[in-house]
Amino acid sequence: MIPDWKVVQDYLEILEFPELKGIIFMQTACQAVQHQRGRRQYNKLRNLLKDARHDCVLFANEFQQYCYLPRERGESMEKWQTRSIYNAAVWYYHHCQDRMPVIMVTEDEEAVPQYGSETEGVFVISFKNYLDNFWPDLKAAHELCDSILQSRRERENESQESHRKEYPEHLPLEVLEAGIKSGRYIQGILNVNKHRAQIEAFVRLQGASSKDSDLVSDILIHGMKARNRSIHGDMVVVELLPKSEWKGRTVALCENDSDDKATGESPSEPMPTVFPISDFRVVVRIDSWESTSVYPNGHFVRVLGRIGDLEGEIATILVENNISVAPFSEAQMCKMPVNTPENPWKVSPEEERERRDLRKTHLVFSIDPKGCEDVDDTLSVRTLNNGNLELGVHIADVTHFVAPNSYIDIEAKTRATTYYLADRRYDMLPSILSADLCSLLGGVDRYAVSIMWELDKTSYEIKKVWYGRTIIRSSYKLFYEAAQELLDGNFNIIDDIPEFRDLDEKSRQAKLEELVWAIGKLTDIARHVRAKRDLCGALELEGVEVRVQLDEKKNIRDLIPKQPLEVHETVAECMILANHWVAKKIWESFPHQALLRQHPPPHQEFFSELRECAKAKGFFIDTRSNKTLADSLDNANDPNDPIVNRLLRSMATQAMSNALYFSTGSCAEEEFHHYGLALDKYTHFTSPIRRYADIIVHRLLMAAISKDKKMEVKENLFSNKDLEELCRHINNRNRAAQHSQKQSTELFQCMYFKDKDQETEERCIADGVIYSIRTNGVLVFIPRFGIKGAAYLKNKDGLVISCGPDSRSEWKPGSLQRFQNKITSTTTGGESITFHLFDHVTVRISVQASRCHSDTIRLEIMSNKPYMIPDSELLHQSSLLLKSDLVKEVTRSVEEAQLAQELKGNIIQEDFQKYCQTKGRSLYMLLEEIRDLALLDVSNSHGIGNTHLTSIK
Repeated sequence: MIPDWKVVQDYLEILEFPELKGIIFMQTACQAVQHQRGRRQYNKLRNLLKDARHDCVLFANEFQQYCYLPRERGESMEKWQTRSIYNAAVWYYHHCQDRMPVIMVTEDEEAVPQYGSETEGVFVISFKNYLDNFWPDLKAAHELCDSILQSRRERENESQESHRKEYPEHLPLEVLEAGIKSGRYIQGILNVNKHRAQIEAFVRLQGASSKDSDLVSDILIHGMKARNRSIHGDMVVVELLPKSEWKGRTVALCENDSDDKATGESPSEPMPTVFPISDFRVVVRIDSWESTSVYPNGHFVRVLGRIGDLEGEIATILVENNISVAPFSEAQMCKMPVNTPENPWKVSPEEERERRDLRKTHLVFSIDPKGCEDVDDTLSVRTLNNGNLELGVHIADVTHFVAPNSYIDIEAKTRATTYYLADRRYDMLPSILSADLCSLLGGVDRYAVSIMWELDKTSYEIKKVWYGRTIIRSSYKLFYEAAQELLDGNFNIIDDIPEFRDLDEKSRQAKLEELVWAIGKLTDIARHVRAKRDLCGALELEGVEVRVQLDEKKNIRDLIPKQPLEVHETVAECMILANHWVAKKIWESFPHQALLRQHPPPHQEFFSELRECAKAKGFFIDTRSNKTLADSLDNANDPNDPIVNRLLRSMATQAMSNALYFSTGSCAEEEFHHYGLALDKYTHFTSPIRRYADIIVHRLLMAAISKDKKMEVKENLFSNKDLEELCRHINNRNRAAQHSQKQSTELFQCMYFKDKDQETEERCIADGVIYSIRTNGVLVFIPRFGIKGAAYLKNKDGLVISCGPDSRSEWKPGSLQRFQNKITSTTTGGESITFHLFDHVTVRISVQASRCHSDTIRLEIMSNKPYMIPDSELLHQSSLLLKSDLVKEVTRSVEEAQLAQELKGNIIQEDFQKYCQTKGRSLYMLLEEIRDLALLDVSNSHGIGNTHLTSIK
């Protein structure tokens, strides 16, 4: 199928359907899109051509000797373009030796009879006929085609109307007044829909007339002529027409085809209503934007769902972030391995010969969130014969199942990541891989890529390192809370660990001791690894990750901030160590085409609010390097309020720039550094099930191992240029994943509070901490729900907040006075109240509904006193804080011991030079700063919305 230029312009979203493959796009049509539809539409077309899943091609017909046709004198550009595309279609037919019919689809009604019978084997039909004849079951495409045709007809009708009398005459005032009294006319305020300004507007009802006529909704006026000369905000009068005079669309009022004046009788059944899709989230494509208009023209594409409905709102989030989560195609799935009870998957003899078998020699186990299905990583630790320790990190060998440039590889590259929303996830790989054959589940054989270090038995210094493919069988699939209980010595938790349930008492005790030793030893190693990074300036930043707790019917039961556990840090340190060593390995082997991850140092001006807030509490934050920042944050502790340090770390997080993937051939080695982790080289290797970057790194590592063995490199490696382009794509998709996760959390927060009675529901009242002062209010953090938002001290009526003797707030006339670290509200009666930074206040949480935008959380200060938390919850929070403090104390003691025993001054200086940041400046750094400023999330930097942990790992 070869589309004409007009088809490519008007029906591009239909051509993007995955069912339509093998389309030949002519250069003439592509240039028409570029010149007449602009860069945005042209980029969509380019992306379609680059997407290997569509299997489309671009044919440069104007550069082909037998296809090029010069434009004839007096011939319109449109006719020449159609003629050129038809001529190229004929050449293509003969090029295929007349064996394959070619269909040219066009919107030129004259071209169909003119060219339709000119060449046997080349058929010329309209696009709608093409869909009707070749894709009758593709309902979505038919509906979209009808929508586009309708939108085009409406624009043509509007254009024709503009050539007639521009507006109908106004009716005399006495006629209007009489019509209003009789109910024939309705009075209201005109509201113009900015997205469809040329063809529709709403009339907001007001006055007694709406009561008399029993109207419960606004009235939609369709067409510029019916709107007359009124503009947005004018008082207008509209006539109710009987249903028989409507123009076939479900609208309340419309133009009368036959007469400029509405002549119908007063309707016996007046049915003014809103346009049907006004209660739905919809996708609209912009067609054009006239230079003389402030409003663009566009057409309806599809409905996402009803406003407020969970699935509709989730679909909206996906569309806003350009996330495609269509099911994996049959072509992709037919290449997948099989694992069924009838045909179980087994380790092949060939792989057994080539891989190191760890199934009988190593205690391998995973630690993940409860209910995790895509288990990327497992750990092992054991004592060697020479007394040293062996630490192992074993990662799912995804590249064994996903061959380069296969259908599933192309799909994974396009998705780039697994998208985790608050209540669901959209996998990068099919479930047969992500939740089964690649997932390192307990008790089953799996392929892995492993890194194993030999460590000194006392100092944990690394003696050797080994990389390679392995076969493992994970003994335990632990969840974080269970691992933490075992680490703390609470062995009652083993009843919740499935692997212990069917064991006799003797075996259970032996295996328990073995597992507890392994977890404890891993934690001890992780403390030393972390302490070494701390010496070089590794940052411990603060972010609030909210978990949505759902019941069986998907109703929201609670919002629970993720609580920090030391076992989280244990697993994270092992993964960071693996990523760091793999980064060094692939860079050494491929210095100009390795995929690494860099985290540039933040801009000093972004730390200004952090410094000012800390100063208000008497703390000094030194931001000259990551080391000084880390030490300053560690010292900024208020013994009476642990929330202060959390907020300061959160502000430091907000000041950070994003970590990004890059190709090592694109910048100098001194720019590879990772500021947050204090490492000179870093990459992502440990999550290939959910990140495409890790798949690339696995292939690089396998190629590096082959290179070391003097073997032929079988992997298809990217050039520096191609890898840099891929990194830009992955970085873009990562940002989309972060934004969608943040938006889904905000959605669930709103849904959680929306149906609750703010007056009686206890959970709508919470303790909040003021962390920033603004001109007309304060920014408040609510630890219980991980919410950040604005609480206004002056309302829309100009009244300011006042707190009486009982500390309850009320609104009174007065004024606000803002200072550096406080804000004072003074009433006209002389009452005064001051809010300081880090004050605890009682806050009411409600939802601010919006017709046009997503709902938002609204915070109101109820009292200038802290909220009294129930004893049970207070005890729970205290235990968590004590546990967190214990972890910090242990880490600090290890760091001091290591300083005293192992590191001398010159070694410290060498490590500092190795891991810390260069102070040099370059043009690349300057351009990165400019790009970071362009991408800065202004709403986040001002604290509006929820806490969002910038991804620096």
